[in-house]
Amino acid sequence: MNPKKLNDNFLEKTITSLLAQKKEEGVKLAYHAYGSALYGIILKILNNKELASETLQDVFLKVWKNGHTYDPTKGRLFTWLANIARNTAIDRTRTARFKQDAKTETYDPLVFKNEALSEEMQIRDSGLAKVIEAMEDHHRLLIDLIYFQGYTQKEAAEATETPLGTIKSRIRAAIKVLRKRLNDLDLLHES
Repeated sequence: MNPKKLNDNFLEKTITSLLAQKKEEGVKLAYHAYGSALYGIILKILNNKELASETLQDVFLKVWKNGHTYDPTKGRLFTWLANIARNTAIDRTRTARFKQDAKTETYDPLVFKNEALSEEMQIRDSGLAKVIEAMEDHHRLLIDLIYFQGYTQKEAAEATETPLGTIKSRIRAAIKVLRKRLNDLDLLHES
């Protein structure tokens, strides 16, 4: 057997045993062994280093409180920890603070024109940026606020000082225009 694998198995069994006994050393070992990988998972979801660090702390608090519930027959320790990290990060995206922080990132047409961006971004764009740029200003603004910045319709109404009913009508119209243009360009593939 591979010596590293043997060490990994021993480490996992040690951490599991210490967590089952609610010993602080188990959390410390888990943090040392898996903390950076879990941070990476969290950061990928939250895209905010400060929130990712806070969330990682929350994860290890949960590990401390619930470590005794880990069942090695159901999967590896890292998988269990990764699920806690992922779920905690997803829960964090639902908080008001995360939503407020996300609103600071706006849709910038120049981002989509930057050739230096990753291929993933260019593929995900699929011409959407060009279609949005061609929309009327009030439609483009609402698409940006609601779909790129995460505003609710009520928040968009407050931000633009427009009646909520008008916002609802305009966003419906904007989506209708967007769908038509994407269908015309054969960029919307409905199943």
